[in-house]
This record gives sequence, structure tokens and C-alpha cells, in this order.
Amino acid sequence: MSAERAVETAKRLYEALAGGDKDALGALLHPDFVGHAAEGLPLQMGGEHVGGEAMRTNLWWRIGEHFRVKAIAEEFQSLPDARLMVTGRYRGTARRSGNPLDAAFVHVIAFSDDGRIVALQQLTDTAAWHAALDGPSALETIEYRVDDGVATVCLNRPAERNAIDMRVGQETLEVARRIEADPTVRCVLICGNGPALTVGGDIKHFVEGRSERFGDYLAEMTVPFHRAFDILSRIQAPIVTAAHGAVAGGGIGYVYAADIVVAAEGTRFLTAFAGLGVSGDGGGTWHLPRLIGPRRAAEAYLRNKPISAQQALEWGMINEIVPADRLREHATELARELATGPTRAFGAMRELLRDSWRSDLSGHLLAETRALKATGDTQDAAAAINAFAAKQQPTFIGR
Repeated sequence: MSAERAVETAKRLYEALAGGDKDALGALLHPDFVGHAAEGLPLQMGGEHVGGEAMRTNLWWRIGEHFRVKAIAEEFQSLPDARLMVTGRYRGTARRSGNPLDAAFVHVIAFSDDGRIVALQQLTDTAAWHAALDGPSALETIEYRVDDGVATVCLNRPAERNAIDMRVGQETLEVARRIEADPTVRCVLICGNGPALTVGGDIKHFVEGRSERFGDYLAEMTVPFHRAFDILSRIQAPIVTAAHGAVAGGGIGYVYAADIVVAAEGTRFLTAFAGLGVSGDGGGTWHLPRLIGPRRAAEAYLRNKPISAQQALEWGMINEIVPADRLREHATELARELATGPTRAFGAMRELLRDSWRSDLSGHLLAETRALKATGDTQDAAAAINAFAAKQQPTFIGR
């Protein structure tokens, strides 16, 4: 299917959606159509919708029922495997509240051999949809903002040394979803207010109303927490974590989530789980052996042995140590630097590095070739290669 025909088909899709034209949609969608809407959308609109009727009923018509909105396509870009990426914005208002909606979107559309749409994956700023529908959802335990492409995630329970309770777990997932859905995010900075990045689980919260059998509660709490880390592992934007004070338990997950970790002098990392008679969470039993080696990881878990900042640096758990009064400033500078880089290439690098642990060399070489083709077709690659040839500094736009 030619690129021109793909763009024309996509434009007809947006026209049919704007007009609520069921017949036109039926003609455009393949019988085997599968849609996937952004996780975290309100009104249970997110997730997979199998078949055109499910997509119309559970997403498109539901949007029309609750919003006066139009999908405005701004850019079309051909992708491998006869796919088309469309970027643009949803603009309109929520019917009940009258609140404005202005949410960026990315649609990846796949086509069948006969030219019909066989799949559509939607990414969008889900927080903007919630804000239009219900007003902004206030975060109580995390400060979150996006400035110049840097999404700052700052744990904000300083009096509790950022101990993790159910609310922190849920809000970590909420913030991860916002990051995943926001194409303007080009780097993530994770940090913490107060004397520590996080001391891990909030023990006082655990024992409220309980004296035995904590398993069900702990499992319930880690579900959103782990889902957040899974999302953060798959975003394109690189992640910088600023660690300070005590970093313990599942809270070390905020360190494992990062590509680059900067620690303040005197930082200590402690798994802490053996002291509580539990096995651990936050991805530590996966990450720590890979970062510092299986023997050291076993000692950190089984003997509950602290890891100093200097040991963490020597063993490859962190990237550098800086004075405590320079930590936030330095980490922010790193995040801003990365936010001006080739975001699509960073995303491919993150995926390749992550998948290297479960692929053989032959398979990984093929994956590198596929990723190189995809990133080589980006606007950033074209601009950088031409700038290099002209002995100039490239300017990356993240596309």
C-alpha cells in the first residue's frame, strides 16, 4: 500500500469520526480490526477493543457521548510494515462540565492488503481527558510537572521520608500513565523531597487494622506499583534518578527504573526485606543481580547488608556521586540535556538494552538492524547526519 493511499485512508477515518458516519467507518475498517486505546482513559475507554463494533461502542461513540471533540491530524509519517503514524491533538470540551479538552495524540494505523484499516493504536494524554471530564485529579504524595520536555516525578512525603503506602503506589502508576501518554515528555527525572529518596514501605500504614496475614494487602499494593515500573521501562524517554539519604526496600525500584542514577554522598541502599520476613518487590530480584552480580545481590537480600554509595558506584548500580547540595541541580541538568536528544533513538536504545538479557546474539543483531532502520528514517537522524556532514551541531526535535 502506498504512503499516499495510507494518508488518504487515515484522513477519511478522521472525517468519518468527526461526522459520526457509521457506514463510512464500516467501509474503512477491516473485519479483523483490533483497536487499542490508551490505558488510563476515563469511562473505561482504554485497553483493547476487538472488532469495529467494539471500537465504535466502547471508544468512539463513548467519546461522542461525553465530549464535543475533534481529532485534528497534524502530521503523517510512514512506518515499516505498511503502517502510518499520525500525530495531532484532540480539541473540544466535555459535555457535562464544559471544561476544555486539548490532548495530544499519536495514532499508529496498520492496513490490510486490501487497503482497509486492520489495527489502530492510540496514545494520548489521559490526564487531560480526566481533567476535562472531572477537573484535575490532585496528586497528594507526588509532585509532578512537565517543563521543556522534562517530566519531574518528585516523591513528596518528607515527614515520612517518602515511605510508600497504597496512595504512593497508585499515584506512581497515575504519573507513569501520564508520562506514557504525553508525547511532549522527552526525559523523566525522579527525585524525592525531604531527607531521603524513599525508605521503602510505610510500616505504620501496613499494620493499621492488621496484626497477621499481610500478604493480600502487600500484593494489592504492589500491583499498581509494579505496573508503573513496567510502563516506565517501555517509554521512549530516558530516565534519571537522583538518590539521597536512605533508599530502601521496594523504593529502590525508583533507582532500578532509571537509565542514569546520580547519588548524593552518604546515600545508602538497603533491601530491608529479610528484616521484615518478606521476599521483596520493586523489581529488585530481577535488577540487582544484573547490576552488581548474583553473589553480591544474594548477600544484600539474605543478610540485609547495606550498599554504600561508593560500593554502588564501583559495582555499577549508580553512575556517579555528587555532593548532597548539588544533587538536584546536577540531576536536573542531566535530564535537560537528555530532553534535547534524539528521543526516538533513545527509546530504541532502551528497548534493545532491556531485551538483550533475553535474546541470543543472532536475534539481537536482527533487532538492532530493525531498530536502526526505524530510527534512521526519523527526522532527527536526517537532521543529525546532514549536520555532521556540514560540521554543524544537530538540533533534535524528538521525532
